[in-house]
Amino acid sequence: MKKTLMWIAVVVAASAHFALAETNALSLQAPQTALASASTSAPQTDFAAQPQQIQAASMTADFFTRFHYKALPLDDVMSEKIFDRYLKSLDSEKVYFLQADIDRFASERTRMDDAILGQDLTTPFSMFKLYHERFLERYTFARNVLKQEFDFTRDEAYVYTREKETWMTSAEALNEHWRKRVMNDWLRLKLAGKDAAAIRTTLDKRYETAINRGNKIKNEDVFQLFMNAYATSIDPHTNYLNPKAAEDFDISMRLSITGIGATLQDRDEMTTIRELTPGGPAILSGKLKVGDRIVGVGQASASAVVDVMGWRLDDVVALIRGPKDTTVVLDVLPVDAGPDGKHKTISLVRNKISLEQQAAKKSILEVKNPDGVKHVGVIALPAFYLDFDARRRGDKDYKSATRDVARILAEFKKEKVDSILVDLRDNGGGSLSEAIELTSLFIGHGPVVQQRNSHGRVQVESDKGGHVVWEGPMGVMINHGSASASEIFAAAIQDYGRGLIIGESSFGKGTVQTVVNLDEMARSEKPLYGDLKMTVAQFFRVNGGTTQLRGVIPDIAYPSYVDSDTYGEASFDNALPWVQIKPAEYKAVGNLKDVQTLLQMRHELRIAKDKEFQFIKEDIAEYQQQKAKTSISLNENERRSEREMREKKIKAREMIRAALNGKSKDGEKANRALNRLNTQDDGLQGNERSLAAEIAAEKANKDAKDVYLLEAAHILGDELELIKSDRKIAAQVISRFGVRAKDISKGN
Repeated sequence: MKKTLMWIAVVVAASAHFALAETNALSLQAPQTALASASTSAPQTDFAAQPQQIQAASMTADFFTRFHYKALPLDDVMSEKIFDRYLKSLDSEKVYFLQADIDRFASERTRMDDAILGQDLTTPFSMFKLYHERFLERYTFARNVLKQEFDFTRDEAYVYTREKETWMTSAEALNEHWRKRVMNDWLRLKLAGKDAAAIRTTLDKRYETAINRGNKIKNEDVFQLFMNAYATSIDPHTNYLNPKAAEDFDISMRLSITGIGATLQDRDEMTTIRELTPGGPAILSGKLKVGDRIVGVGQASASAVVDVMGWRLDDVVALIRGPKDTTVVLDVLPVDAGPDGKHKTISLVRNKISLEQQAAKKSILEVKNPDGVKHVGVIALPAFYLDFDARRRGDKDYKSATRDVARILAEFKKEKVDSILVDLRDNGGGSLSEAIELTSLFIGHGPVVQQRNSHGRVQVESDKGGHVVWEGPMGVMINHGSASASEIFAAAIQDYGRGLIIGESSFGKGTVQTVVNLDEMARSEKPLYGDLKMTVAQFFRVNGGTTQLRGVIPDIAYPSYVDSDTYGEASFDNALPWVQIKPAEYKAVGNLKDVQTLLQMRHELRIAKDKEFQFIKEDIAEYQQQKAKTSISLNENERRSEREMREKKIKAREMIRAALNGKSKDGEKANRALNRLNTQDDGLQGNERSLAAEIAAEKANKDAKDVYLLEAAHILGDELELIKSDRKIAAQVISRFGVRAKDISKGN
């Protein structure tokens, strides 16, 4: 099959606002064959399944019940799971539906299977239609509440999380909850210094925007939401992708696409340029700026430009995307022009774009120890990407995580770095083959991972043609967001004794998915049916264990905010259990146990003196105290007192940072960035801040001192020192390659 591939990735379960969630940024850099043909400003209210969706549902059930790793029958038991999960995806916090609404559909709990198999999706679409009505009612009510005056002297509390509560039984109770919700929104802005007029304007616009988003929902959104309720009822990482979602997944894997080279954001009902990609047609033209608003889109072959004001962002993207060497015409309202300002018309020729910001990046950190300055080469890898189609076509320049990392390693050798740190924090996975090939750059051609299919057959995976590119010391940095392919790589490095694993326990996803193109199965030339991402196997470490549920446990562990019961595989109610199989035949290339104990001691002594780590531990302790709370006071004096206490803590930290390292230019820059990140709540949502403020916040995050990364570099620096000072440890650290201790310290 054209798009069938083995890959690993984290899938975030659909949230209560999945269908109405705002798209923060979307890249305009891939061809789109199914283009929007008319404005979407008119709200859709009559939600109903389309013929191709009914067929897609039937095909999906056939694949899930026959070929899934955990194949389960589509029966009444599964129907109840689908119903409950679909309801949760619509209203997990129980703030839209009333108990009477739930009772209205109660008889359908055991009929979701009949809806799919009988090719009649009336019930799930009717459920969404009612949800949509309730959603609009609630935000309309919220806008009316803004006309009231609020008393913040009373001892009232707002329950901000209701997932474990029961459904409210009366409209009065629901109104009371939403009155308090509006009060909390108001109080947050008031505490941030906004006056009543500004608060009322901000919140009215916020609620109106929510209504507008609700009015842009389409049948395809409803269908994907329902089908994912079915898919994730089987296991957390099985998903249905509608044609647009399938295309976006392809983009994330290829990193090499065709378009104008811009990232868009929906701001104030206008499509706004968020970022310009270096080397792309948009930035090379010199005619577009960040903040410019696209209000019309046309094609060179068409005489008219289509007005896209108020459109869904993905529909605007669909018009802008197109094949290489074709022309798109943009009607643009410049960033510095008012709503009635002068427009400009820009024509751009689409071209191939490389998403370098999502590819592997390198940096070098200096670490001082008694033996002198050591250089640690850092490779930040956000995903295990691979352009499958380009590689199949024989394109010598196809994008690949392994190829990019190999190139960086060659550069590091020339730059004489002493050790390597592969940063896999928040790397949710990607191509399984890339995880295997990338591991071979450090261990050679040995086994990397084991796969067990639904029939119980185990296959040992390795890169038979692999060869070692980096022979020196190395480490791998992970956190709770490191999943699947990241866990395969980190686990193999750990099992071989090849490098230190540093950070937090990983996500714990030990399953393998394949992507099935339903259009290809139906022999459709147009993208009508979408894709299935379906679990087909479970992977195991070469030592016989699995990362499932438990993840990869770091050799040197950092303090963490995240609990496995709230984030990660263990937080899912239907995750596969942890099991163990027979180890593969492999030979460890090193033994880090002796050096690990010493490194742990040095690490703990160092962070005990590090103020930033002390701040982190303080924040973690505060978070642990606060996380059990489900409500917040609406008393202004009480909230203001809490705010003042936080302000004192922020100011105290600013003074400490300034005293420690604020005199140097780099120190001042890092301090400003950290202080900017540690600020008071401004009561605003992301799209309510100015674009300039949003970009400044991102810059602050980029410039801020990454204490976790710096500490990882220090740990590797300690390892280099210990290796050089103790030949016995050196021999244990790397036994296979026969590298001498004095050479190891140089990274040769």
